[in-house]
Amino acid sequence: MADKAVCIVSGGLDSVCYAANLAKDCDIYTITFAYGQRARREIDSARYFARLLKSKDHRVVDISFMKSLYGSSNALTDRKQAISAGFAQNLVVPIRNAIFITIASAWAMSINARVVAYGAHTGDTLHYADCRPEFLRSINEALNIADSDSVAAGKRQEIVIKSPAIDGMSKSDLLKLGQQALGDKIFRTWSCYSNGSRSKGRYIHCGRCESCINRKNAFTLAKIDDKTRYAA
Repeated sequence: MADKAVCIVSGGLDSVCYAANLAKDCDIYTITFAYGQRARREIDSARYFARLLKSKDHRVVDISFMKSLYGSSNALTDRKQAISAGFAQNLVVPIRNAIFITIASAWAMSINARVVAYGAHTGDTLHYADCRPEFLRSINEALNIADSDSVAAGKRQEIVIKSPAIDGMSKSDLLKLGQQALGDKIFRTWSCYSNGSRSKGRYIHCGRCESCINRKNAFTLAKIDDKTRYAA
């Protein structure tokens, strides 16, 4: 019987490509978080890919109450703040991955899934502490300790949290895997920090934010023709 993997899928390029790669060997269960982000379009993308990848179950978890707790701490949930071109500190949502991983791990433990996966790659580790391997190893250990009595009693099993960064994979490495698995369907992913603008009946990426810039660069490095539509 195939291993079960709970995959955190935002609907963006990285998480979708990683889930597609894991789906080759695992039964995947996908989880997406509505945390008050501007880019609600990514949730539509996550639903599409959950169906495409034949996810055994897909949960969209509403934690939008976090928006009020975050206040003005970041630009991804606070629409009053401008989203910069390139990285800025206000793009960091406080311990976002820690929250996502904890909830995903609770689900994994409940369905006896061995793997929890999220799409952090080596390029994320420069600016985002909760994408770094040392964070992943620490939270993995803490969550297993938190449920160690149930594991000892044989009720549940320990989880292993995986990410591309742990395996030394870059965004362009991930993109190549995703393109092999999904072909041009990868252009249904949504990377933009904004909710996009409408052009000729379709929503398009802004092309200016850090995430759009990283997306463009990944296609260039992977030597894959970028068919994403950008406003700039």
